[in-house]
Amino acid sequence: MKSHQNMNSLIVVSCVVALLFCAWRALNFVWLRPRKLEKCLRAIGLNGNSYRPVYGDFNDIAMMLKEANSKPINLSDDIVPRILPFFIETIKKYGRNSFVWLGQNPSVIILDPELMREILLKNYIFKKPPPHPLGKLLAQGVILSEGAKWAKNRRIINPAFHLQKLKHMLPAFHLSASEMLSKWEEKVSPAGSCVLDVWPYLQTLSGDVISRTAFGSNYEEGRRIFELQIEQAEYAVKAMRSVYIPGLRFLPTKRNKKMKDIEKEIQTKIRDIIDKRVKAIKAGKTSNEDLLGILLESNLKEIEQHGDKNFGMSIEDVIDECKLFYFAGQESTSTFLVWTMILLSMHQDWQSTARQEVLQVFGRNKPHFDGLNHLKIVTMILNEVLRLYPPAVALNRRVNEETKVGKLSLPAGVMLWLPVILLHHDSEIWGDDAKEFRPERFSQGVSKAAKGHSQAPFFPFGWGPRICIGQHFAMLEAKMALAMILQDFCFELSPSYAHAPYTVFTLQPQHGAHLVLHKL
Repeated sequence: MKSHQNMNSLIVVSCVVALLFCAWRALNFVWLRPRKLEKCLRAIGLNGNSYRPVYGDFNDIAMMLKEANSKPINLSDDIVPRILPFFIETIKKYGRNSFVWLGQNPSVIILDPELMREILLKNYIFKKPPPHPLGKLLAQGVILSEGAKWAKNRRIINPAFHLQKLKHMLPAFHLSASEMLSKWEEKVSPAGSCVLDVWPYLQTLSGDVISRTAFGSNYEEGRRIFELQIEQAEYAVKAMRSVYIPGLRFLPTKRNKKMKDIEKEIQTKIRDIIDKRVKAIKAGKTSNEDLLGILLESNLKEIEQHGDKNFGMSIEDVIDECKLFYFAGQESTSTFLVWTMILLSMHQDWQSTARQEVLQVFGRNKPHFDGLNHLKIVTMILNEVLRLYPPAVALNRRVNEETKVGKLSLPAGVMLWLPVILLHHDSEIWGDDAKEFRPERFSQGVSKAAKGHSQAPFFPFGWGPRICIGQHFAMLEAKMALAMILQDFCFELSPSYAHAPYTVFTLQPQHGAHLVLHKL
């Protein structure tokens, strides 16, 4: 009897200790840790709002963003206050040395281009923050992995994005663009013109390119994966624009169930494609001209070289990279192209100059690899578009241990917010015309584009060891598509066009891109 009582007492004590431990962890997470970090930041001269439990500045960010996105702006307006209203107000209120609260995490704003370059260069110190648990369903892969796993996967994936490999993907770029232009021609009236929202067509174009270049003959299956990824992104954006409460994703809500169903279908489809391809490679019955084939071949070589499958990527890793092809490739290139068409609609002189260059190099013939690489005017235009409308407006990094950044000694747990778009629009860096479309600033290349800087702070694809692995893919696809559009159409803004840049994962036109197309 006494033994039984002792056991009950032990269970009660254990439960009390466990509850106290959980309560302590919750208190530390919600209050003690954030307050300690705030004290450290203020001690080194940084300023920001006082910490508010759980949400931090999230509610203010959401409210100001909702207000900013409630109406379009004038074509001549500065786009940054519409995209980053809370951050702009914070800098105005507290100065350049300031921080914001993203939930329980203080995020220090980095406005010095040299500091940003240092942070991006030292990827072994300044790592990417842990992804949102629901964001993991959308894309992981090399973009989120760290340390040895990142180095291994990046090494295996690199051959797929070598310029000579990309050269073999030009037919897929051309076919996808041809299909889009055929649809535009069907819309043109007998007078040779039409008003069209080109944004959804450019999204489909980039999705088709990814489907063809990633999966080759499995293009139709790849297209279904692309459609599922778009749907998944819509759910993920809604989830990630609110404070995440641990465990919330496990509740059987309608959104959680739908996201898990989509993830399961995507995983199954990609795994089926990979299994078929692996069997074909081993039987010597497949080529390696698409991204998946090159990736699998590189992975098999890595395993054979070391004689151990642990030196290669797992099937789960390959699936993650395939999902990333879709998410990153489709998002970045479609937004890149839509802003190019919008800006060339606003600046007809540059559109005419670019068309003259394209016709001089290709005439009405199919664009080819060597010619695309010699389009100087088009390259200047694309770089200026990336400067003004970078796909990712900001990058985030995390301080995992006490570290010195410039003159600041930052404690572990602090986030770093790197506003790419603010640097790209900074008049002290680019001159008084920083907010204007001036492709000529890139006439001598990227390195000499900024005034007074030996190396321009130009980060549309990031920088350092973790620079976007697909940047050459995106540029080549954009050059091919733009060259073919300029060969067949001239275009201008429709009176119905509403200028409303806003961010989803990338910088997009909130109300589409309504242009007047004229068939040439």
